[in-house]
Amino acid sequence: MGPFTLLGRLGTGGMGTVYLGRSPGGRTVAVKVVRADLAADDGFRARFGREVTAARQVSGAFTAPVVDADTEAPIPWLATAFVPGVALRDAVARHGPLPVEALRTLLAGVAEALVHVHAAGLVHRDLTPANVMLALDGPHVIDFGISRPADGAAVTAAGAIVGSPPYLSPEQALGEPLTPASDVFSLASTIAYAAVGAHLFGEGHPVAVAFRVASTTPDLSRIPDSLRTLLASCLVRDPGARPAPADLIAAVERAERPEPGGSWLPEAVAADIVAVRRVMTELQEPQAGTGEPEEAE
Repeated sequence: MGPFTLLGRLGTGGMGTVYLGRSPGGRTVAVKVVRADLAADDGFRARFGREVTAARQVSGAFTAPVVDADTEAPIPWLATAFVPGVALRDAVARHGPLPVEALRTLLAGVAEALVHVHAAGLVHRDLTPANVMLALDGPHVIDFGISRPADGAAVTAAGAIVGSPPYLSPEQALGEPLTPASDVFSLASTIAYAAVGAHLFGEGHPVAVAFRVASTTPDLSRIPDSLRTLLASCLVRDPGARPAPADLIAAVERAERPEPGGSWLPEAVAADIVAVRRVMTELQEPQAGTGEPEEAE
């Protein structure tokens, strides 16, 4: 795809399929290839082009920057830096909730990523445990597939829900205009998932979950005491009353914390990340003409 050799399939989503790719110089990337039916939609192509242009402006230690893209190709694609790590969703599902010190680091790292996202004039709009990668050097925010300029109107069909219902903000669930404060609400829901191992607004039909997001106050009793007030401030219904990402970073810095030592993650999660990195170093160049990439674990 473009200059990249596809080595394996990483996953499939609403927009298309994501592959692990390698450049001629040996750099590994995540290549998102748009679905063929969407590629034939001129309106989607225009939106995809705008979103790629906007996402190119995002940089920072805790994001996965755009490396290359071709929005005019017969099948449009986007390549971002590959983060050798595991998704927060998968780490919690496999090993359980994170300890409080890891939660603080997670909160500050994702908030720092949002500082860069918002500085580029974007709202991520789909900040979830699936889009936060845990790496040895900290958390990374990925997938700007439905990000939009902060001053841009949402382009959706009537009644459509854009984003992942358990991690929507109330204004997003109601289809109202979004500001960067929407991402702050989603960040708090994501941290709550990492703290308790369950969606803050429960399970069920997406519309029912979105209704609860828009109309109920979540139960934070299982959140660690040292984080409960801070997360509650992010989950207020009024977007203007929520703290900015920079305020969250400052709050974490003010907290009394033990001296750092070793990995910021639990040993079992760190071991999973080391295993991913080991697989990356052992990948062999594929033979020409092998066809469709194999499914990657």
